[in-house]
Amino acid sequence: MARPKSARSAGKRPTVMLVLGGARSGKSAYAEAAALKLRRRKVLPVYIATAEARDGEMRARIDAHRARRGNEWTTIEVPLDLPAAIDAHARPGAPVLVDCLTLWLSNLLAAGRDVASEVAALCTALARAKGPVVLVSNEVGLGIVPDNALARAFRDAAGRLHQAVGTASSRVAFVAAGLPIFLKGPKT
Repeated sequence: MARPKSARSAGKRPTVMLVLGGARSGKSAYAEAAALKLRRRKVLPVYIATAEARDGEMRARIDAHRARRGNEWTTIEVPLDLPAAIDAHARPGAPVLVDCLTLWLSNLLAAGRDVASEVAALCTALARAKGPVVLVSNEVGLGIVPDNALARAFRDAAGRLHQAVGTASSRVAFVAAGLPIFLKGPKT
């Protein structure tokens, strides 16, 4: 009996999914559930955390995310070198979840990195990923125009990041009130 072809050998690329949403929209919980559905049994998915606990409030957010995930994940902290982390950890049946791209963008800006080249490197890493990747990001461009140049530059950079990653993704969902609205790809 012939063995079924893997998604890669059949010419199908692994899933790359972008999950967008506002603050406290339920996007992280939705993305975690989506990533768990993409894993093989008994394989721990990899959670790439881009946040750094620079104050008590951020530490509390990180702790809440860890408690919700439990022991079902291998967590690594990657504040800057996201493309290399995706290259290292995306494997068939072992999804990678990145939470979140806007914190990664903040880290890049604070470190004085060339955002455009970092975004291009991320999209290249997504294109060559050997396993599913789910990326979470805050949609910050739906509100009022920020009143200062740095906030406007961040909002604009986030919009360009989302466009590039959305193009590189096979699926894109926007989460509001804990419910996904599918913008690209299968509606499941």
